[in-house]
Amino acid sequence: MSAKLNGKQVKVQVIRKEVREFHVGDLAVYPAHGVGRIEAIENKTVNGEKHEFYIIKVLENGMVIMIPTWNVESVGLRDVISEREVSKIYEFMKSKKVNSVESQTWNRRYRDYMDKIKTGSLYDVAEVFRDLYLLKLTKDLSFGERKLFDTAQTLLVKELSTARNTTEAKIFSEIESLFVQETQST
Repeated sequence: MSAKLNGKQVKVQVIRKEVREFHVGDLAVYPAHGVGRIEAIENKTVNGEKHEFYIIKVLENGMVIMIPTWNVESVGLRDVISEREVSKIYEFMKSKKVNSVESQTWNRRYRDYMDKIKTGSLYDVAEVFRDLYLLKLTKDLSFGERKLFDTAQTLLVKELSTARNTTEAKIFSEIESLFVQETQST
């Protein structure tokens, strides 16, 4: 392939990255919304151009989201973590300490945590949950932080229970036991 650069013809190498392909019935995680099921793959015309979309129904609240199939990577759509990854998430939550969040203002913490939730990484979501869980043991959370805490908890518990194919109550109990052990050993 070639292109013009500053009036000169130059050779351009195109590197195509493999994009994750989902199928109807697959479970996927959409950042800040959580685990959803691919309900359909539909062709739609947008601005005169035909595009293929994944139609995803979020398990937690039934929200339906349309994602262009070619845009999967940039929006952060990913597979649910594997069952063996669950123990790594638990270890991550146990091993790290709160990163001096008490010295930050609540609105600064809120922005930082919101950015982490939006990444779609379950490790980032687990970090937000862990930090806010530990922070609420020592002080009242602001209204915004409580909402973020609830969001992080919902995202975390739903994905872990999906990965382990168990109930959300069992996962929440396991998570709480991580913090009981942590607070008793300190």
